[in-house]
Amino acid sequence: MKPVRKTGNFDAHKSESQVWYAAFKRKDTRFDGRFFVGVASTGIYCRPVCRARLPKFENCTFYDTAAEAEHAGFRPCLLCRPELAPGSAPVDATAHLVHQAAKLIEQNCAYGESLEGIGERLGYSARHLRRAFLEEFHVSPVQYLQTSRLLLAKNLLTNTNLSVLDVAMAAGFGSLRRFNDLFRKRYRLTPTALRSEVAGAGRQDGEITVALGYRPPYLWQQMLDFLALRAIPGVEVIKDGEYLRTAHFVTGDRRDAYGWVRVGHQPRNNTLSVTVEVALLPVLPQVLASVRHLFDLCCDPNAVHEALASMNEIKPNLCVLGTRLPGCFNVFEMAVRAVLGQQITIKAARTLAGRFVNAYGTPVQTGVEGLTHVFPSPGGIVALRGSIENHLGPLGITGVRAKAIWGLAQALVRGDVDFKFCAQPEEEVQKLMALPGIGAWTAQYIAMRAMGWPDAFPDTDYGVKKALAPRTAKEISTMAANWRPWRSYATINLWNSL
Repeated sequence: MKPVRKTGNFDAHKSESQVWYAAFKRKDTRFDGRFFVGVASTGIYCRPVCRARLPKFENCTFYDTAAEAEHAGFRPCLLCRPELAPGSAPVDATAHLVHQAAKLIEQNCAYGESLEGIGERLGYSARHLRRAFLEEFHVSPVQYLQTSRLLLAKNLLTNTNLSVLDVAMAAGFGSLRRFNDLFRKRYRLTPTALRSEVAGAGRQDGEITVALGYRPPYLWQQMLDFLALRAIPGVEVIKDGEYLRTAHFVTGDRRDAYGWVRVGHQPRNNTLSVTVEVALLPVLPQVLASVRHLFDLCCDPNAVHEALASMNEIKPNLCVLGTRLPGCFNVFEMAVRAVLGQQITIKAARTLAGRFVNAYGTPVQTGVEGLTHVFPSPGGIVALRGSIENHLGPLGITGVRAKAIWGLAQALVRGDVDFKFCAQPEEEVQKLMALPGIGAWTAQYIAMRAMGWPDAFPDTDYGVKKALAPRTAKEISTMAANWRPWRSYATINLWNSL
């Protein structure tokens, strides 16, 4: 069921509106980010989990997105903070396309990629994308971009002591005047006035911290354990219940930005705290998008668990509510990690990845023990002269895997494959399998973690077969068909059961 906007024909929508009002009344976390509530008596819009006094039903209007609520003239609630609402990850084809476009808009809001460029990356015309966007979100892409920038700015104004000018630039506004004008028009107060009304968390020297929301429950320790087992030496560290890593992004004007990121868990608020070195401020939207992808913050855990409940008939608690699909922070890093993991242990693959980073990664000074390099870029690998086997062979990487890494780097540099914003993941899997040294297992693993495809399934995986023993490959394939479109989550549950 989709949220509804009350129109002139109120009675036609009353029963459906009452469903959403009931969820709002219960403060039901399952619906957080699924809809927003505009309150006519106050002029603000809220998340369904807002703890403010419940407004009367007749004063409520329900919207699909924050952008739509703002377009209708509502301003964000300062108590529930709509900018912290988790996103959504639909599996319907059209909705998937639009949500991929929305992610691209959010990630690139600091410098604004054209709708034509976004459409080209997703394989659709700008006209088709604009029409699909209006049908799904009821606002134009430009209006969605404006809201994305404003909500990012609101997050920074609330959680940091960055100057208003720095906030405006980080959120993608070309000038302070433009930022102040739009902020005042939409929210009916100035950025400075907003900051005076809220208690910001501030920042330490050289870093800022913002929050990203999720739908509970979230099995944080399970996620950390998964990442710790596969952490690449020099690039990733799990310490004191937090995840830390190095990062490299390219700004809109093609400048390199290097730094470190730290992610912690705030279960009382259903958020992750994301601390970022200030050197990464020009690419903050990209950093936050990568964190959302790595930690699967758009997941609806109840929908996944309901679809996979039959797994518990195989073995009690085989499917655990709150399990997330670990994504990735860097797509080339994940793809290389998948290649290195072919037919060897996780520990051995981690050792090879560490050697690869030490030899070809970029050294960085982070001040954090264990974070010494950023992962090699595909362009850097393609630029190596001579045979790739001669470069990677001394590291213990076989010739077949070396050629596979070379092929992946070339494909990414040329734009032949898209791991992050592909509209048709099945097609990208076929492209991957056409590359040298990339078989079905590797392609499915990359689709699952780098692409974030919820329906990938590495049916030849040793862990999957062990968890479902003594079933045959055919029996496993038949069983997994019942887990569509969440087979990636089924795979994670199977691995965790071991």
